[in-house]
Parts: sequence; structure tokens; C-alpha cells
Amino acid sequence: MGKKGLTLKDGVVSPNGDELQRLMVLWGPAVKPGDEARITAVVIKDDRVHFEINGGPIKKQKWYQHIQVSGVGGTTPVAPSDQNANPRGTYVDLVFDRYVPDLTPEKFKELLRPVLDFDAKSAMEAYLDTVPPKVKEAIQNHQVLVGMNREMLIYAKGRPPKKIREKDGETEYEEWIYGEPPQDVDFVRLVGDEVMRVETMKVDGTKTLRAEKEVNLEPQPSVAKAASEQKPANAPTLRRPGEAPAEQPAPNGRTTPVYVPPDASGKPNFSIAETSPI
Repeated sequence: MGKKGLTLKDGVVSPNGDELQRLMVLWGPAVKPGDEARITAVVIKDDRVHFEINGGPIKKQKWYQHIQVSGVGGTTPVAPSDQNANPRGTYVDLVFDRYVPDLTPEKFKELLRPVLDFDAKSAMEAYLDTVPPKVKEAIQNHQVLVGMNREMLIYAKGRPPKKIREKDGETEYEEWIYGEPPQDVDFVRLVGDEVMRVETMKVDGTKTLRAEKEVNLEPQPSVAKAASEQKPANAPTLRRPGEAPAEQPAPNGRTTPVYVPPDASGKPNFSIAETSPI
């Protein structure tokens, strides 16, 4: 960020190296690597093309924000500006030798490649690479499959205009409703994070219902469960060598036999310990 942006000429970006790092530490980044950026303005000058990124580095005002009304109490702006709206953008100047030549959009993208990547995948494209082929095809066709999770449903159909929370016995579910008559209306039922059924009311009055799972997603590994199953080989204990572990008290308040170390005769003893209900 800051009033000093980037200059690109003959494939070389300036400032660079230590100077760029110093400015980054002083002002912070306007766009982090990998983030989406918007070109909000393009200005062609004598020997350069000025690309404004994410609103540019300078705070702009509308024409009516410059108007002030004077009176006995002083001057008051007609539309006071937002003091918290700090500029957080930057700019890139693509510099040529003497004048800006005739260039195609593809050539512009090639010249800006050291700064901007126009071939980066969108959020949708990046997500589709992580799902099974059947789910990918369904999302691209805006179809819902029984067995999809909530995120897949949103990518396929978007967020629902209507949502109803209901309860079927002990099972709570959400009904996401897409469409309104006289169009087809889809009722998508989610239990937890999974689509359990899809009911479609057609324009001609017919109804289709799909409740059998159409896609099986691999369950996410449970870190807590995996950690609980891993026990150390030599866990610390207060038992003597060769001594068997004692039985734990039952949580229901019943008496439980507790192991007592052997006496002088070498025979093990058991005593009855009273446990209180929990």
C-alpha cells in the first residue's frame, strides 16, 4: 500500500529487492500473492499505461463531497466523507520507451505477467478440482445429488431463497427451497451436513422424489479419534511390576470389587468399595 506503486518496464519490476521489502514492512501489502485483485481504472498516458488496483492508493471523493454550506455556525459539508474509508489499493505502471504502441489484450496480459496472473483459477475452478468427477459434473450442470454436503449444494444451486427448519421425530432437518411456481420447485432436505432427499415439483403437477444416496463421499478423518486411539507404549503407572490393573468403579452407583495387593501369604485379596452415583 502507500502512494508509491509498482513500475514495470521490459519485464523488470521496480521497486524490488530490499527496497520492496522495506516498503512492504512500512505500509503493508495491498494484495497478497494468490489473492484476487480488481483493475478498477486504466489510464493511458504518454509513455505508460496506468493500472489502478483495488481502488488505487489515493482516497477519492465524489463531486458532491466537495460541496460545503456556510452559515452562522460555520461551514458544513453536504455529504461528509467516511473517515474510516482508508485507501488500501495500489497501482501498476506499464512503461514503454517513448509512446504506447498498439497492443492486443493478450499482449497486455503477457507484459503484465510479472505482476498479475490472468490464468489463475477462480474459486469455483479450484474447488471443482477437489471433488469427485460425478459431483463436478453435477455442480457444473446445477444439479443436486443425494449425498452431497452443504458446500457442494451451495456451489451447485447457490444459497436458497427460502429455508425451513423442521423436525421429523427425533431428527432435525433443514428444507432448502429453490424456485417458485410456475417454475419447477426443488425441495432439498439436509440432515446435518448431508443432502438426504431431493423432491421436485414440476410445472405440470408431477412430483419426483430421490432419497437413495447417489454419491458416496469419503468421511473426513477425525483427529480427536485418531489421537485417542494412539496410546504410549510405556504409559506412567503407580502399579508394582507384575501387578494387574484394578477395576474402575462403575458410574451407576453399584459396588465394584477393587484389587488389593497380596498379603504375606501371597494370596490376592479383594475388597468391596462403595461408589456413589454420578
